[in-house]
Amino acid sequence: MTETDFTLDMKRIPEHIAIIMDGNGRWATERGKDRSYGHQAGVDTVRRITSECTRLGVKYLTLYTFSTENWNRPADEVAALMGLILTSLEDEIFMKNNVRFRVIGDRSRIPAEVDKRLTETEEHTAANSAMTMIVALSYSSKLELVRATQRIAQEVKDGQMSVDDIDEKTIDSHLWTSFMPDPDLLIRTGGELRISNYLLWQIAYSELYFCDTYWPDFDEAALHQAIASYQQRQRRFGKTEAQVESERPTPSPSL
Repeated sequence: MTETDFTLDMKRIPEHIAIIMDGNGRWATERGKDRSYGHQAGVDTVRRITSECTRLGVKYLTLYTFSTENWNRPADEVAALMGLILTSLEDEIFMKNNVRFRVIGDRSRIPAEVDKRLTETEEHTAANSAMTMIVALSYSSKLELVRATQRIAQEVKDGQMSVDDIDEKTIDSHLWTSFMPDPDLLIRTGGELRISNYLLWQIAYSELYFCDTYWPDFDEAALHQAIASYQQRQRRFGKTEAQVESERPTPSPSL
């Protein structure tokens, strides 16, 4: 047990936490280091947060690792990031914590050697069941929606469904994230207050949490603070506060 556990209601741990891991480059720059130094430090944070989320009972952890827009960064930084992904996919963190590994995004642009290692890790961890850790790599929510729309349009054209059959579930089932529930909590580190083309459809009713802490400094206590903030909110999904309160189960009488 850690010193901040007492602030959390263990019966209300979010099932799915999504994180925008921001601030690696600025963290390194402020220390007079190359940006790649910050990305390496960020990998260490991924290991710690993955372990802690598993311990707390989180079932899905989705990490925004590299966006389609990030391909526009300097070539040496992109190469360093791809190399870091290749070397950081250690089986120990997944097998030790019984974590399944998945990737979402446009994998056609990922270097073949990196994509091969990603596939191997997905296959090797497929039977793990404590938590699924999803890496959003070469990811764009707008591209995801475009691809889903194209697939649905093709199925209509091929006579596999009619236009009237299309609903929210149809779109859900054609997204890269079709295998998991929508995030309950979205965390962004690094002080920026934007979503950056991340899970736009899926976070329609997610609770949002922004903090100034750079990702390399985001530790277990910071995670607990984010979850505690989530637990203090009332999730209404369009209903009134009175409606939500009236739907709460009545506590069983003490024996």
